[in-house]
Amino acid sequence: MLPIRSHLAAALAAAGVFMAAPAFAQTSGCGDAQKFLSERQSLIQQINKLGGSGKKKTIDPRAACGIFTKLVSNGSTGLKWLETNKTWCQVPDEFAKGFEEDHKRAVDMKGKACAAAAKVAEMEKQAKKAQQNGGPGGLLGGGGLTGSYSMPKGAL
Repeated sequence: MLPIRSHLAAALAAAGVFMAAPAFAQTSGCGDAQKFLSERQSLIQQINKLGGSGKKKTIDPRAACGIFTKLVSNGSTGLKWLETNKTWCQVPDEFAKGFEEDHKRAVDMKGKACAAAAKVAEMEKQAKKAQQNGGPGGLLGGGGLTGSYSMPKGAL
């Protein structure tokens, strides 16, 4: 997550470049970068919150998949914008390269998070099916904490 944060700082610095562009460039779409950059910042904050504050916390892959899906969509929008407006809006090459690298990492993380979310959904489906069929209904497929245990009778 650290590389995403450093590129986020670069993105915000570049947003300042867009705001300082000449007035005639603003009308051509240079100000549009601020929209997807602020949305991107919000999505990255949501991702950082999923991990907790330094504690070992399990992350719900379904939530991560949803946020990374939005982040990838945002990155695709950003890449299209850069392709069209990079020269006109005087976007630094370092920013464009960093943004593209961040987008590739986000695509990779989305794939991993969504694959894990699919596995969780499949496991839940199997557990629910087993429970409905009278099989073991514990969280991990076992009997869970239900039932009784009879003590042996007689001398021990």
